[in-house]
Amino acid sequence: MVTESEADMGRNPRERYRAQVREEVKRHAWEQIASAGVTALSLNAIAKEMGMSGPALYRYFAGRDELITALIRDAYRSLADTVRAAHTAGTTVVGLAAVIREWALSDPHRYLLIYGTPVPGYQAPDDITAISNEILAVLLEVCGGAPDEQPRSPFDAVLGLNRGWAGALPASSPTVHRALSFWTRLQGVLSLELAGHLTPLGFDPGLLLAEEVADL
Repeated sequence: MVTESEADMGRNPRERYRAQVREEVKRHAWEQIASAGVTALSLNAIAKEMGMSGPALYRYFAGRDELITALIRDAYRSLADTVRAAHTAGTTVVGLAAVIREWALSDPHRYLLIYGTPVPGYQAPDDITAISNEILAVLLEVCGGAPDEQPRSPFDAVLGLNRGWAGALPASSPTVHRALSFWTRLQGVLSLELAGHLTPLGFDPGLLLAEEVADL
């Protein structure tokens, strides 16, 4: 994933400094989230840690929601790039699930920010949905069948009539059903694992995830 600092390397010194400060703010924000959760995120507290005044920091992020959006955008961009790279490399469906699990386990707070409990009062902008749809597009490719594949169940038929959430992504109803089943099984196992609910069972959750996905 390209950070703001890397993207601005070709710009003037003021723009590069701004990008560097924004990256530092985001690092402090992740530390806050890790210690107290996203609801405790405070720009004033971050400003104090950075030796800045609150008003000075607001020149880099207009408010809490803008900072949260930047964090969510980075997280989705990282996952979308990871998923696309794995698919391009020819990873199987089971392998793709393992790659996403590895991404989640490498930074659980990043995963929970985008797939955990919604942030009260926060509404993500449309470009966030566009990035998340890149992930959906890969899943539809991985789970794809024949272009003219017909509905195989009542739920397939329901999906065929309610495709607004999938946008213009081309796929048959059974393909959408398989992709949705992949996603719900993946998220179910990951959520339980990250919350520690699978630990007492004494087995590697990765084995459970691989079997759940292979069962599809």
